[in-house]
Amino acid sequence: MEVTICYLQIGYKLNKNEKKKNIMKTNLNKVELIGFAGTDAEVKEIKKGVKMGRFSLATSEGYKNAKGEWVNTTTWHKIVLWNDNAQKAAETVKKGSRVSLTGKLNYRSYETQTGEKKYLVEIVANSIEIV
Repeated sequence: MEVTICYLQIGYKLNKNEKKKNIMKTNLNKVELIGFAGTDAEVKEIKKGVKMGRFSLATSEGYKNAKGEWVNTTTWHKIVLWNDNAQKAAETVKKGSRVSLTGKLNYRSYETQTGEKKYLVEIVANSIEIV
């Protein structure tokens, strides 16, 4: 009969190479936002069977400045959704809706008709909920 013994070592310290390997495994592009929709979600079919939805989302935060006064800042985000998520958003997200979403950052660029290069940052949502 063969017996296998396993040991669990708690408090194990990683050497430099092991730390680098673990850090590389934990890279993650994840965004979680809760805010208010600035527009109704719109959906369009960009090619047969592929739907894309869009809306804007405002998030706000406050802080005290050097004078001790409260300052509120609002950041607008461009939200993009695909297929079933796009359809769900079109049915539920209306201007002023409080929305919670999870997604990832997407950076892209395009060229205007005048040849000017524009850069965009979008949130590609994979989970959306009205709260």
